[in-house]
Amino acid sequence: MRTEVITGDGRRLAVEVSGDLNGFPVFLLHGTPGSRLGPAPRPMLLYHQRVRLITYDRPGYGPSDRLPGRPVSHVAADVSAIADALGIERFAVVGRSGGGPHALACAALLPDRVTRVAVLVSLAPHDADGLDWFAGMAASNVREYTKALASPDRLAASLRKRSVAIRANPVRLLTQLRRELTESDLRVVADAAIRAMLMRNYSEALRVSADGWVDDALSFCSPWGFSLEDISVPVLLWHGEQDVFAPAGHTRWLAERIPSVTAIFQPAAAHFAALRVLPDIVTWLLGGRPVLIRGGP
Repeated sequence: MRTEVITGDGRRLAVEVSGDLNGFPVFLLHGTPGSRLGPAPRPMLLYHQRVRLITYDRPGYGPSDRLPGRPVSHVAADVSAIADALGIERFAVVGRSGGGPHALACAALLPDRVTRVAVLVSLAPHDADGLDWFAGMAASNVREYTKALASPDRLAASLRKRSVAIRANPVRLLTQLRRELTESDLRVVADAAIRAMLMRNYSEALRVSADGWVDDALSFCSPWGFSLEDISVPVLLWHGEQDVFAPAGHTRWLAERIPSVTAIFQPAAAHFAALRVLPDIVTWLLGGRPVLIRGGP
């Protein structure tokens, strides 16, 4: 079920609700670039777990209105607006990749509404003390984040050029990524259903513009707008040790600073293996035990 929510400042957000509409609400925050149509547990699993899954396009993605200069912390107000519009008081949150920092923002800024938060293959803040932020990162991401830090205009021009090509042929982004994928990730994207879902996700994310992609990258390299030490709800961190898009060192840094945290590292897994652990992550969000979470593709 797709709906549109109007935020307090008048912006439109495209929202998708799936699974058991009477089940426990779980917000799934998409990656970068990404959309509400991105990776998610299968509907049958959601019904079995009695989960009401809520996804939405962050500002600038898909048909959601842009919010120029948005910090990561903006997500708290948008998630609250969606929850209010759907009549939801309490909910869990999971964020994957670019959705990871946004999930942490919900944990820090919405402690009275959020029950549990799971964060998969996330970045740490760029100003993370003692962390070599680019260590182990794929060359393509190093280039884009370097532009974000040095010249936002160059970043915008670069991502807009790429998005035009991807809109014409969504396979293009996955083809570009394949040059840097590890063996673990190659096995995951070899699945035809996963590839089709990723293409649908990228196509929807960029069908209007590259603004969401640009604003995500800029927000990750700017102050996030909240303190990790303020997080009081239970947090689960998951990361594949072979990840080259968001290196596992980022999650190690986060794990040392977040109270009430459980961190799981999978030696043989990489970035896209996070797609396959989502059902187990949802089990944890509902109160299950994290020891059941597997990591290999």
